[in-house]
Amino acid sequence: MMKTTDFRKSTVYQIYPKSFYDSNGDGLGDLRGVIRKLDYIQELGVDYIWMTPFFVSPQNDNGYDVEDYYNIDPRYGTMEDVEELIREADKRGIRLMFDMVFNHVSSRHEWFQKAMEGDPYYKDFFFFKKGKKNGEPPTNWESKFGGSAWEYVEKFDEYYLHLFDVTQPDLNWDNENVRKEVQKVVLFWMGKGVKGFRFDVVNLISKDRFEDDYEGDGRRFYTDGPNIHKYLKELHDMTFGTDTEIITVGEMSSTSMENCFRYAGADTGELSMVFSFHHLKVDFMGNEKWVLVPADFGKLKQILFDWQTGMEQHNAWNAVFWCNHDQPRVVSRFGDEGRYWKESAKMLGTIIHMLRGTPYVYQGEEIGMTNAKFTDITQYRDVESINHYRILQDKGLSASDAFRIIQVHSRDNGRTPMQWDDTPNAGFTDGTTEPWIGVTPNYTEINAKQQLEDEDSIFHYYQKLIRIRKELDVVAYGDITPLAQEHPSVFAYKRHYQNENMIVVNNFYGKETEWKTDMDLTGYQCILGNYKDAAMPETGKWTLRPYESMIWYKK
Repeated sequence: MMKTTDFRKSTVYQIYPKSFYDSNGDGLGDLRGVIRKLDYIQELGVDYIWMTPFFVSPQNDNGYDVEDYYNIDPRYGTMEDVEELIREADKRGIRLMFDMVFNHVSSRHEWFQKAMEGDPYYKDFFFFKKGKKNGEPPTNWESKFGGSAWEYVEKFDEYYLHLFDVTQPDLNWDNENVRKEVQKVVLFWMGKGVKGFRFDVVNLISKDRFEDDYEGDGRRFYTDGPNIHKYLKELHDMTFGTDTEIITVGEMSSTSMENCFRYAGADTGELSMVFSFHHLKVDFMGNEKWVLVPADFGKLKQILFDWQTGMEQHNAWNAVFWCNHDQPRVVSRFGDEGRYWKESAKMLGTIIHMLRGTPYVYQGEEIGMTNAKFTDITQYRDVESINHYRILQDKGLSASDAFRIIQVHSRDNGRTPMQWDDTPNAGFTDGTTEPWIGVTPNYTEINAKQQLEDEDSIFHYYQKLIRIRKELDVVAYGDITPLAQEHPSVFAYKRHYQNENMIVVNNFYGKETEWKTDMDLTGYQCILGNYKDAAMPETGKWTLRPYESMIWYKK
């Protein structure tokens, strides 16, 4: 398959190494496991592999608490394994994208250890502040994982800021020495041949307003802060901006589109593209994740289309996705795990892959993996889920109601082992050691081996979506026009570039629906669909079967 260095024609495959493939039988996925599965990833046709962190870490937040940016956690392998992975991927035309966590470090990082010893140079790497006169923390901000965002240190009679776990102290980017250390890390990995970087919650790195928040949890005082663009531009100019082959993506927490015009503008000199998450809050209540409410389809369409058209108007670029290691499985969330499992998974893939933006496929998404199906809280490993199971009960919910919410929203839904085949433990490990987290029970029906053998599989459908982006310029470079915006079931849009036109039509639900349109469809051909016999409407009225998805193309 044709390979490309143009990120607009590229597709990125995300690997969560801990859950991908265990090569040494210890129950944990590892780097050699990724090397062994490179042929599978090559067959899918992607251009980049984004690896979530495998650096030395106490693993309180599954590697997003980095103790040492320059060394590999022994549970994942060695530096030699990383170097071999980069080489072997390159042989297959695949580049590596590494995950950089620079908003915070592990409390076991040397910088924080020296700060806790009282070294003033390193104390200024973090936010140590006096509490209020009444003995309360400096602000009332809440940690993303629950509880206060401040931890008291008796030795200093001060608190340090941790927007995430208590073992993840936030770095002070206003300190130039911090920024220089971060640049060194990026340059080190560039020297190893890494051609992509994903920056974790990077829009939280500029903080200067330490005030109580009487309207929310504090995020409005530290999100998209005053120096954020300056710091990203500096990082770009000093590191990855010196290599035109490198692509970058920023994870933007609770961001605004206006800021993203600059983060991912073609000429702003910051990042190649951004992840935004507003479309994945349509089954929340406001910003509250730990509730059970139906997904708001109208809102989902509006958010995705607003970001598509807004970013296009400002010549800025989206990363487009449904799944990652922090999200439930999309076929469980917005599709159908039962009768229309295959159709709904393909439909959801079509929506994302034909949009304007670089698509990201999360391991297992390409075979339609579902949520975890855990039946007891002891099966969960995610600190956020375990904390909120307790918090929900503290708020008055019964244990069973709290558990139902965890089952739907837990990040562990995306972290169960990759389902390779129907052998014990889904072929993730050799079967002698229990995997670090339980395997989803449906692995005997849903697995990569079965899908590689089935020409009509979700895997082969994703392969075609990835190929279409490479072969047709309209997908990578075309403008986008939303269609059927008021329709209660249809997600449709038009793409146009030079002499190419594409119409993408999807029924988002498991019931047949009709859509009337006066579009002239003369000359269009269906180049991909999730039913074998896609029919063009002759009277301007489409009758769409459950979860039906079609891509119509004209040149």
